[in-house]
Amino acid sequence: MKGTAYVITGPTASGKSALAVRLARQLGTEIISADSRQIYTGIPIVTAMPTDEERAAVRHHLIDFLPLEEYYSAAMFEQDALSIARRLIEERGSVVVCGGSMMYVDAFCHGIDELPTVSDDIRLGLKAEHDERGDDWLLGELARLDPEYYNEVDRKNMKRVFHAVEIIRASGQSYTSLRTGQRKEREFEVRKMCLTMPREQLFDRINRRVDAMVEAGLEEEARRVYHMRHLNSLNTVGLKEMFAMFDGTMDRHTAIERIKKNTRVYAKKQLTWWKRDPDIEWLPMSGEQSVF
Repeated sequence: MKGTAYVITGPTASGKSALAVRLARQLGTEIISADSRQIYTGIPIVTAMPTDEERAAVRHHLIDFLPLEEYYSAAMFEQDALSIARRLIEERGSVVVCGGSMMYVDAFCHGIDELPTVSDDIRLGLKAEHDERGDDWLLGELARLDPEYYNEVDRKNMKRVFHAVEIIRASGQSYTSLRTGQRKEREFEVRKMCLTMPREQLFDRINRRVDAMVEAGLEEEARRVYHMRHLNSLNTVGLKEMFAMFDGTMDRHTAIERIKKNTRVYAKKQLTWWKRDPDIEWLPMSGEQSVF
């Protein structure tokens, strides 16, 4: 199959969506979202869902389609996104993929290891144990079951630790043994581009985006899903801080400032991830426009 997938990624609030829409319109094609939270329905503000105007201008795939309580993984995304991409490339010669979720971008570009599906019983059982016993217990479980992965994982990233332990329980094998790291070849060209701008400019955009989200009704959106706060789909910056405010452990001003801070921290993690990727083409941004 000939054709090209243009993958536009970058830190949060860097202008990916607007650039993806302009490029897709130029190419006469459609957009596949590579955002692990925009897949869910009911939380458009906190996920910075493409605007109505953007969605009207270009068709977007894999956004706003999954109930909050449903399970979805990077492996499932790889399968779904490739199916859509192959059809669009065959019909139109190209596709635009846009998103900042590192695992989703990697899954699309060169695949990820095929891991077993984790049943609800295993996931909920492990969550109940974790809630009762805490992070130290979960880390101890990983050290006992897979000491090799324990020595390399970011032990402050409890989501990643939890995922490894649930995979071990589902498969009966160590997480390390299931990770081959083999890159899959795609039958189309992949151009992976990452937006970049001065750090001060990016942080200012993040701060202004959070203010705009609050103005648009972030607090009300968070209240609507507060009763489901135990779900993994809601374990995200913007909601965690609002939930803490509702719980009475954080005042409103602090919650909003913490969202800004945590978003800036996440953006730095995104940039660190992509700086290790030799396939990335860096796109300097100037204001709202790029030099691309």
